[in-house]
Amino acid sequence: MEYFLMVVQEASFTRAADALHVTQPALSHQIKALEKSVGGALLERRPRGVRLTPMGRAFLPHAELAVRSATRAHRAARAAAGAEGGELHVAALHSIAVGALPDVFARWRTTHPRVLLRLHEYATAEALEEAVERGTADLAVGPAPADPPGTVVPVGEEELVLVVPFDDRLAGRATVTLPELADRAWIRCAMEPVVHGERFLDWACGKAGFRPRTAVWTEHTSTAVRMAAAGVGVCTAPAHLVRGAVGEDCVVLTPDPPWKRPLSVYARVPPTGAAEAFVDLLRAVWPTLGASTTCPYPDAELTA
Repeated sequence: MEYFLMVVQEASFTRAADALHVTQPALSHQIKALEKSVGGALLERRPRGVRLTPMGRAFLPHAELAVRSATRAHRAARAAAGAEGGELHVAALHSIAVGALPDVFARWRTTHPRVLLRLHEYATAEALEEAVERGTADLAVGPAPADPPGTVVPVGEEELVLVVPFDDRLAGRATVTLPELADRAWIRCAMEPVVHGERFLDWACGKAGFRPRTAVWTEHTSTAVRMAAAGVGVCTAPAHLVRGAVGEDCVVLTPDPPWKRPLSVYARVPPTGAAEAFVDLLRAVWPTLGASTTCPYPDAELTA
């Protein structure tokens, strides 16, 4: 299957053989043996390269998952033993990766220096769930999926806050209600959570009786925070990202009522060895662990 995937990636038996450090006849023999085992041709040899047959297209995603699972099993076994070269792949939303995981990773390096961490960052909860389903990562950190792929372990909650510059008229306040921001421009982000099919800010402001006026769209939450700090507009972002990573020159306001959502670690199989140790560490250091994980809006579910 590894050979098959390499041929698909390179679209050439010659290039695939070079990448795999095997002879082309040996590669062709293995592919023919694979095709015989599945009962038909997976690849179509053409003058300008190789392409998948209909059977090959059906076979491809399962082959990818099988190879990733085998690789994950190997690295999990090594990581469980604390072996040099053991790896743990962790997937997370970008805001969590920037705001919450650096301290967790630093502590991990102190206690498990021989186990390599590989971080995979994603913009949305949907992309995060797909990564776990494909076998890209051993663990995912984010909102619990509606349809969990396997094990889900609650770790705490994430608070969303509002960001304004130091010279803002609200800078002396600790909290603010949304209607007070009805006339303000907003910095919006492609990573904004989704509620009932709407972006969270559209939903929340709609509940408050107005539609947010967007000044700038950004790709990353950290960029939105920096824009808000510069006075371009108001933005909303996870508190751990603002206070712990990119918000040293801005004012943080808590919405009234507050916005919170529960976060979890989830995986396709129950965490063992290094994966289990990482989950335990995350639960131990998460800043709001033990706080209420009920959403202040009972009919809302933040899904991205």
